[in-house]
Amino acid sequence: MSVTLNITKSKVAILELSRPEKHNAFNAEVIAELIKSIEYANELDIRALVLKTNGKHFSAGADLAWMKSMAGNNYDENVADSMELAKLMKVLANSPHPTVCLVQGAAFGGALGLIACCDIAVATPDAKFCLSEVKLGLIPAVISPYVIRAIGERQARRYFLSAEIFTADKALNMGLIHEIAEDLAGAESHFIETLLNNGPVAVKNAKALIDEVAGHAIDDTLIAHTAKRIAEIRVSEEGQEGLSAFFDKRAPGWQNAASK
Repeated sequence: MSVTLNITKSKVAILELSRPEKHNAFNAEVIAELIKSIEYANELDIRALVLKTNGKHFSAGADLAWMKSMAGNNYDENVADSMELAKLMKVLANSPHPTVCLVQGAAFGGALGLIACCDIAVATPDAKFCLSEVKLGLIPAVISPYVIRAIGERQARRYFLSAEIFTADKALNMGLIHEIAEDLAGAESHFIETLLNNGPVAVKNAKALIDEVAGHAIDDTLIAHTAKRIAEIRVSEEGQEGLSAFFDKRAPGWQNAASK
């Protein structure tokens, strides 16, 4: 199998795509494996999901042989194939767990969708990015909602249309990634440790809150909703433990559990 999912003792899911001979390009089988693994992880009681790939490059996007085979399919068959890719993006973007993406080398085409779907993205200084679809007479349709949400409409207008390759520095400035790191393994450890230090229920609720608030007008309905949200978490078991630990000057229970 090209996709592996391992759960660590600290309840972190490590999802790895290993198809280095194809530059981790994805085809129908890889997409199905990724969907299955992410859906499984989404149902687990875990603290984080890490997405990474094995090899020199993060991902070349769609496998060329797969794309060639799809060109021979009819419209309905192409819609069905595209819906599977859309499902992959959806299950990753809607994961209840915090998600971390680690990027090395080239990330082209649909690979940018995977990056944009994750909550935290880190890339090596030499990483290169490209929304390359128009070079092939195609468009980045399925990934567009997630990429535009990450980089904004103005940047999308340039890079969707030009298919220029851009650097990690540019990806950082646009908001596609959050950090550039020489040592991806070190960055992975840092973000896992950071997430494990935080209340697991609070982290999931904070992630859900972003989806509820983003793009919503700041009106009385939203104000009342956010007030209700903080009230609920304050009186929750985890909220009470967090506040008690702070005032007692001790580590909260979830930190003790994560260190075991």
